[in-house]
Amino acid sequence: MNAAAATHQHTNCLRCGRTLRNPSPDGYGPKCRTKVRKAPVDLADYKAHQVASARELIEDGAIIPLRSVVFIAVSTDGTETYKTAPTACSCPAGVKGSRCYHQLAARMLLAA
Repeated sequence: MNAAAATHQHTNCLRCGRTLRNPSPDGYGPKCRTKVRKAPVDLADYKAHQVASARELIEDGAIIPLRSVVFIAVSTDGTETYKTAPTACSCPAGVKGSRCYHQLAARMLLAA
């Protein structure tokens, strides 16, 4: 992720939209952050590195809600963005029909 994106401080929670009392680099308030981390998502179809990448994507605030089930996700190196949903993604893996960690991150956010 590039330095400019890493230093951005959100003022409203990306999940519920409430004003944050303290600046949050990941974009979530304390209660929403806990709900996202504990979201009941089936991880059986994903590899361990995909689960870790999805959690990192959320913690870095690199996946942002666009519409009800569509998100904008930043690539690992921070140079590209992808439209993603729980069942599809515009990243190279998603275009090939594979499950990617962007989709998993979207599932985690929606489950919360």
